[in-house]
Amino acid sequence: MITLSNGHKFEYMVASGALAFDGKGWPWEKPLHWIGLLDPSLFTVVIKTLTRHPRKGNLRWYNPFRCVRFLSQGAVNAVGLTNPGIEWWCNTIGPIVDQKRIKLVGSILTDGNNDELAEMAAMLNAYDLVALEVNASCPNTDSQMLGNVDQVIEGLKKVKEKTRFPLMVKLSVVHDIERLVPRLEGLVEAISINTVPWARMFPDKKSPLARFGGGGVSGRLAQPYTWDLVKRLASLTSLPVIGPGVWGFEDLEKLRRIGAKAISFGSIFMRYPWRPTLYVRRDKKINS
Repeated sequence: MITLSNGHKFEYMVASGALAFDGKGWPWEKPLHWIGLLDPSLFTVVIKTLTRHPRKGNLRWYNPFRCVRFLSQGAVNAVGLTNPGIEWWCNTIGPIVDQKRIKLVGSILTDGNNDELAEMAAMLNAYDLVALEVNASCPNTDSQMLGNVDQVIEGLKKVKEKTRFPLMVKLSVVHDIERLVPRLEGLVEAISINTVPWARMFPDKKSPLARFGGGGVSGRLAQPYTWDLVKRLASLTSLPVIGPGVWGFEDLEKLRRIGAKAISFGSIFMRYPWRPTLYVRRDKKINS
């Protein structure tokens, strides 16, 4: 369980984008809502990451799976931060957000312009969110943040000055964790973990999404990398770590044992969108 400074508590999170921009899910998931196999109210939901201006990326709504490939026990995606921009979200989604129905976390990213990042944080203050996540680690972007510790810290400091929400940061296995993490104390209240860049996992193997830059690997296939990061983070900081990569029900308890204080469900929604709801219901019943 993670308790934020505003009193919001959560055990189960939906990773950025898995349930779209509003936390209700993508159009093809609607039937699961109707029959009760997808219940967003069980989770704290991170919205799909927003950028300051619309970004085309690689996702096409008429063919959403062209930039996703399912692998054995996982997936690789190269969505590339496709989004209509933060102003669209503020005009369309923000005014109807209601914490009583779904607990939403904002998610923002910029390619190195930290003043722009702070501007986005301020724009979201008007809406009914429970926290704000800075995505410092998207594997499908050339963001300077992936390799620049000072850039990450500077951005977080500027966001913290502008936001009224508890702040989280989303890191990657490619970050210099030993240098970065000690500087996060006092800036963020929780750490989440992104997918693993294809080239990091398979340096000598061509990605099925090579034309989109390779993409990020997630699910059980990525656990040796992301779970190792959970353990390293837990040993380096008292900041709570949100454990990713759930693929089977047993993964929830395994993540807790290695130091995760909350559980994040990501690519499992792409392959088995009903499983997170079933896993959480089962977990809550066992631990009640």
